[in-house]
Amino acid sequence: MSVEPLSTIEIPANAEHLYSVIWLHGLGADGHDFESLAPELHLAARANIHFIFPNAPIKPVTINGGMSMRSWYDILSMSEQHDVNTDDINQSAELIESLIQREVSKGIPSTNILLAGFSQGGVIALHTGLKYPQPLAGIIALSTYLPTIEQLKNERSAANQSLPIFIAHGIIDPIVAVEAGKAASDALQTMGYNIEWHDYLMEHSLCIEEIEHISSFINLIFK
Repeated sequence: MSVEPLSTIEIPANAEHLYSVIWLHGLGADGHDFESLAPELHLAARANIHFIFPNAPIKPVTINGGMSMRSWYDILSMSEQHDVNTDDINQSAELIESLIQREVSKGIPSTNILLAGFSQGGVIALHTGLKYPQPLAGIIALSTYLPTIEQLKNERSAANQSLPIFIAHGIIDPIVAVEAGKAASDALQTMGYNIEWHDYLMEHSLCIEEIEHISSFINLIFK
């Protein structure tokens, strides 16, 4: 079955396009959700960074009574086991890989492409980035978890074994428990990944301190 390419919201580089950031929204949101964050990051290389905010496909979501909304994958239940449709996750990863390849075809090295995501988007950023066959710049995973950790143990790419990974979570998150985020961080650390973990006194959202830490993380990568 053919899948339609993702529609995107984009903020182009103001000067020479040297770097790309692909930022994935959470369940029920859209590409505009993090569009306003780009200027708040105060990045040293901002003029050279092209931001891409893709819109997830619209599909029924089981935990929301089958209502159709923008979703990177179906969530079948809110159990601690993270009962999700992994076929959807794999399909969404392929869509993000297509966006990466689009940037590469423009002449942007894969090592200058960073993936970021919030909640569901964080799952896809981690899953896609760790499987991607070419080295990427890094991954930012916010208020998220990783239901495909066992799959990734077998399918991860050696090319991205050393990339920097920023994982952050709110300690009073009522949507995705901080324990789920920490479990993903710990599992990836056990697998030898370079993890920068942060937690904050917040719910399922972002806070000023977190934005400052994200900015520092990106500034170390894109100079």
